[in-house]
Amino acid sequence: MPPDLPPPEVRLIKRLVVVLTSVMILGLIVIVGLLVTRLGLAPAPLALPDSVSLPEGARVEAMTLSERWVIVVTQEGEALFYDRASGRLRHRITLAVE
Repeated sequence: MPPDLPPPEVRLIKRLVVVLTSVMILGLIVIVGLLVTRLGLAPAPLALPDSVSLPEGARVEAMTLSERWVIVVTQEGEALFYDRASGRLRHRITLAVE
């Protein structure tokens, strides 16, 4: 004697649950895959020049980078602009210190 088959509504719900679970698992795999590939494409960090030569007696207070410049602010109140590619001092500006 064959086992009793569940009613058609229960079979429909069972199929829907299986399909929706499969879609959720596939979606999660796609999201994780996209995160892994996108985070791996982060731009390379800005590189510093090999060396910069500070004027004698200058002490660094702050430093920042741009695409073309390395800017060093000294404790003596000067802003020193170094060429990023060569590391040579290009500009020297005295800041108004209060």
